[in-house]
Parts: sequence; C-alpha cells; structure tokens
Amino acid sequence: MLDLDLLKTLVCVVDERSFTRAAERVHRTQSTVSQQILRLEDSVGHALLQRDRTGKNVAPTERGEMLAGYARRLLAIAQEAEDALASPSALATVRIGLPEDFDARRMTAILSGYMAIAPQVRLETTSGMSVDLQRALAAGSIDMALLKREPGSGPCIASWPEPLVWVAGTTHVPPADEVRLALYPQGCIYRLRATRSLDKAGRRWRIVFGSQSLAGIQAAVASGLAVSVLPTSAVLAEHRVLGPADGYPALSPSELALVGAALPLSAAQRSLADYLCNAISSDAATA
Repeated sequence: MLDLDLLKTLVCVVDERSFTRAAERVHRTQSTVSQQILRLEDSVGHALLQRDRTGKNVAPTERGEMLAGYARRLLAIAQEAEDALASPSALATVRIGLPEDFDARRMTAILSGYMAIAPQVRLETTSGMSVDLQRALAAGSIDMALLKREPGSGPCIASWPEPLVWVAGTTHVPPADEVRLALYPQGCIYRLRATRSLDKAGRRWRIVFGSQSLAGIQAAVASGLAVSVLPTSAVLAEHRVLGPADGYPALSPSELALVGAALPLSAAQRSLADYLCNAISSDAATA
C-alpha cells in the first residue's frame, strides 16, 4: 500500500523541482527527503525522479509524473476525510418515510424549506404505501414516517384529521348500474373507505384504474374515467365533489400521523418533526 507521507514528499519535489526547496516545504532535511524518495521508488519498482548534470534541478520521470498525479488525488481525499471527521457540524442523517398518496409537490416544498434552515441535516427519504412504511418503522430502517391511517390508531408525534370526499371529473356522467372506481392498492385507507361505504350502501362497484400515485388517481378522476375518494386537500379544480344527493354516502375522516420509530427523538429528528408539524398545521389551517 502506498504511504501517503512518501507521496506528499514526491509531490513537493515534483512541484519545487528541487530536493532542497522540497525539504524546506515539508520541514525535513534534504537527506531525509532523498531517503523518502528512494523508499518510494523501491516500493513501486520504478525510478520516479531524475537530476540534471549539476544535481540541483530535479524532474519527474514518466512514471514519476504519473504517480504524482495519483498522489495529488489521494492526498486531497485524505484531507477531505480528515476535515469531515474533525468538523463539529458533521451532517446528522434523518431517515423519513413519506406516503405515495401524498401530494409530492406539497411535500417537496416543505422539505426544501426545511433544508434551507437546517443545512447540517441530511435527509434520506423513502416513499411507499402507509402499510409498507409502518413495516419499515417496525424494522428500524427509517426513523419516522408520515402515515395515512385510522384516527387514533396508535401513538404518534402529531396527527391531523383528513376529511375525505368522493370526487369525479367535472363532466363525469356516472353509469346507473355500478360505480367505476380509481383506487390505490390494497392497504390504503382511502380504498377501504370507498369499498366499504359502497358495500354498506348496497351499491355495485368495479375498480377500473389503480395507482400508487396521487397524481395518477387525480388524473384518472379529472378525465372522467372513474370516481375516487380523496382528502379535501387533494381535490383539484378539474374535480367535482359528490355527496349523498348524488348517491354517494358520507365518509368518515382518516388521519395523517407523524410517527417515530423510537423515542426520545435525536436533536436532528426533533428539528425535522417540529418543522413538519408547523408546516402541515399551517397548510391545514389555510385549506
């Protein structure tokens, strides 16, 4: 393995083109510098430097020039590692899970705002259905997650009610015989609300579109392909809210909860949790 100290000496000699000036730069005697170069040449099996007839001017051989290039890169990486380890503000990592059925633009804006005020924190985000994020929390592979769930179904850092509504496209004409649905996969609380409420009301239904993406469900509804259940915060201008007068039963709210894998939270985790709570509460107040 190449010795970084010897590589540093080589770079100094190549830069200064002199053993004497290189010795001054590394605060060693000229003989010590010469011995270090000899050791390095023995290690790599090649002559690295050549002197002119006066013995004062030194130039790298072809192999020496090549090794000096690698040496500069290795020394830079070593210095970078030392600086990172010595830094009192080393990045603290927070792993957070975000639901697939959450407004991506809204969440991106929230996280961007947090990173602007907390550059010392590095976020690792994972997206998935809430049931998958719950498993990841239990396994300890993420530190916290935003979950869509039944209200009051477990401890959490904070929670917010999510009013749910039936939505259709503005030009949607529902068929008389059955309800065509655009839904998330199994395990989604919106899907459960939709199918159970229709079953209870005695209405036939059929799933004609499925997606894990909120944007996908919104688009399917806006196009008139199907109706769906969405939180009021996800209703678009291209949507029309349906109710009992349209033959769609009222829906009980779900819950958005911020859940931690373990307590107490670290300082970085608490910082992110507080920011999310403030941002989501502010959004809910203005919705």
